[in-house]
Amino acid sequence: MVTILEIQTRLREEIKNSSKTQKEIAEELGINPSTISKYMRLDKYPSLDTFANICKILDLSADEILGLK
Repeated sequence: MVTILEIQTRLREEIKNSSKTQKEIAEELGINPSTISKYMRLDKYPSLDTFANICKILDLSADEILGLK
């Protein structure tokens, strides 16, 4: 079974390893940079549409983040 913690951890690592700053990602999403910070601390997880847009912005496979690949 896949857990939300595993998904959050994979997403955090991809954000951390991306060439974009948290501020840049937040600006592209139209959200507050503190929200990205909360994702990074695993305090909050993105809504489904925000998750999809993060994957798109960072050119990530949602399947990999979700642990389906």
